[in-house]
Amino acid sequence: MDKIEVRGARTHNLKNINLVIPRDKLIVVTGLSGSGKSSLAFDTLYAEGQRRYVESLSAYARQFLSLMEKPDVDHIEGLSPAISIEQKSTSHNPRSTVGTITEIHDYLRLLFARVGEPRCPDHDVPLAAQTVSQMVDNVLSQPEGKRLMLLAPIIKERKGEHTKTLENLASQGYIRARIDGEVCDLSDPPKLELQKKHTIEVVIDRFKVRNDLSQRLAESFETALELSGGTAVVADMDDEKAEELLFSANFACPICGYSMRELEPRL
Repeated sequence: MDKIEVRGARTHNLKNINLVIPRDKLIVVTGLSGSGKSSLAFDTLYAEGQRRYVESLSAYARQFLSLMEKPDVDHIEGLSPAISIEQKSTSHNPRSTVGTITEIHDYLRLLFARVGEPRCPDHDVPLAAQTVSQMVDNVLSQPEGKRLMLLAPIIKERKGEHTKTLENLASQGYIRARIDGEVCDLSDPPKLELQKKHTIEVVIDRFKVRNDLSQRLAESFETALELSGGTAVVADMDDEKAEELLFSANFACPICGYSMRELEPRL
């Protein structure tokens, strides 16, 4: 149904008019005062749409609803349940918005807080805090036998030689790190250029996906999250071009760390 057909509308100022209104379009009803604009829009279309909707409810529900007078019209086809926004004289508050004037602001706040998905403005990834259990389940959902490594991001795109950082990691017992995309031994790390940006990720664990890895993975994730401040990366050891799994225990972007408060109506 792509149109609303009205035949023989005689409500108030209407003089037995017939018209066809396209659906899914913005329709403007205009005319002189007393020409029948409100009689058509509110007292005919809205009133009949409301009446048909209320008739579909139970008798118990209908007793709590007030109905408009049945419009004087021969036939209306293609009409859906209708909503009418009351016209009010409003104050000229400069802080007023369409939402506050139409009184839908509170409803939209609830809607956005419940169904909205916050995303990083730079990387377009969802912001969501994950538990260690969720991270483990995600890894175990990968194909069995797949070779993966778990990384803890320490430095992300920062200039410097980072000599002290690498020495500290080695002294803590970590054996390998992925530096600018290449895995190397921390006992003999490459010399980094001072004026170039570098990324350093510590290799926490290397494994093949198996169903009996839950406890080991949980401990490895906890180590990675503690070392990195809440983020972890799982990379494919056999395919460098494969998409990596990014995890964050914070309500933040796992790539850049951008964060915001969790969605709630008060935001």
